[in-house]
Amino acid sequence: MPYHLPMPRRDTLNPQSQGLFGSESDELKPLAERMRPRSLDEIVGQHRVLAPGKALRRALEAGRVHSMVLWGPPGCGKTTLALLVARYADAEFRAVSAVLSGLPEVRKALAEAEANFAHGRRTVLFVDEVHRFNKTQQDAFLPHIEKGIIIFIGATTENPSFELNSALLSRCRVHVLESVSIDDIVAALQRALADDQRGLGELNLQVAGESLRMIAQAADGDVRRALTLLEIAAELADDNGTEQRHIDEATLTQVLADRTRRFDKGGEQFYDQISALHKSVRSSDPDAAVYWLSRMLDGGVDPLYLARRMTRMALDAWDTYERLGSPEGELGLAQLAIWLAIAPKSNAAYVAYNQARAVIRETGTLDVPMHLRNAPTKLMKGLGYGKSYQYDHDAEGGIALDQQCLPDALDGTVFYEPVERGLELKLREKLVSLRQARRQARAK
Repeated sequence: MPYHLPMPRRDTLNPQSQGLFGSESDELKPLAERMRPRSLDEIVGQHRVLAPGKALRRALEAGRVHSMVLWGPPGCGKTTLALLVARYADAEFRAVSAVLSGLPEVRKALAEAEANFAHGRRTVLFVDEVHRFNKTQQDAFLPHIEKGIIIFIGATTENPSFELNSALLSRCRVHVLESVSIDDIVAALQRALADDQRGLGELNLQVAGESLRMIAQAADGDVRRALTLLEIAAELADDNGTEQRHIDEATLTQVLADRTRRFDKGGEQFYDQISALHKSVRSSDPDAAVYWLSRMLDGGVDPLYLARRMTRMALDAWDTYERLGSPEGELGLAQLAIWLAIAPKSNAAYVAYNQARAVIRETGTLDVPMHLRNAPTKLMKGLGYGKSYQYDHDAEGGIALDQQCLPDALDGTVFYEPVERGLELKLREKLVSLRQARRQARAK
């Protein structure tokens, strides 16, 4: 359901103020909600758009705000930023959820905004999960944005190019928010542990730095999830008969048992990763190829879909049997069995796959490099998708040696090591030469 929170005036901005960010019932709220940033300085991550001197931050600090779409993964700060936009702009804040609300709720929110506007007061209308509204529902906001009655802020985890209509996009600026880094999440956890008012400071918890990093890694870029995990761990912590409570390894084992990575089987990450897989194969980079294959399998993609996408040769034995049937077709199966029996074998692919899976569990949802992403829309091109991608077939030797296919944090990682026998001996020689050439090309 929609909710309406009165905004304090800009001259009362301070971290301890009540109203929007604090109340007598704070102790009943989850830790993640209590620790919601009350100023731009408290936001962790999002340095690209909110670091001191950045255009969006300068505009907010000056009280000059505009209608916008905030596009980013869960827990990256979209709702918090919308709340702060209203606060810094000295505007009323009104929110609706596209999951729970329909046109009646939207019309009611717009009517309230019109009443505020008539009394010289601006309204920030925050629409969570805006991509779930259909075209008619999205169109309802247009005249109110044009007249300045509302400052529209839409939050979405989906690509606005595909999910929002062009009329709405043309009236808003799209700000891309990123998943929060492990170091930034650790900073948020440390702040929660030290805060006596909103956080867990009164519990006198003892947590090792490595344990905080484990929680941050398990959160997979989601600050809200990290704070929730910390709160659960705090509830399970044992004081061992002392005045201090310890979050130890045994506690973390319970709390972090289910470590899932973010993935949308039919959305932005899906297409980014299949693009990265294709381009890694084209670039003759087996380490990147097995990494992206493992990432998609880890995310729950249908293995048959990946098999279809990677199949580029006829399945002769299968086709022969389907066309001829028994007994003639059985000869094709016999030939296949013989070929498989005498073909060189090793467990190198098995080892590479398991290593890639282990790295994925450790590093979480690393971003696909921008140059490997497809850019079918003007918005995506403007954001840098596909920029500087080198088509390997056009490069000398058929391989763009200086092109990176793994995520930045894994650049140079080796998963696949062919054995020194049979066909793989020749593959090993080729890979050693190719990897050396890549290092030399990138060092220039």
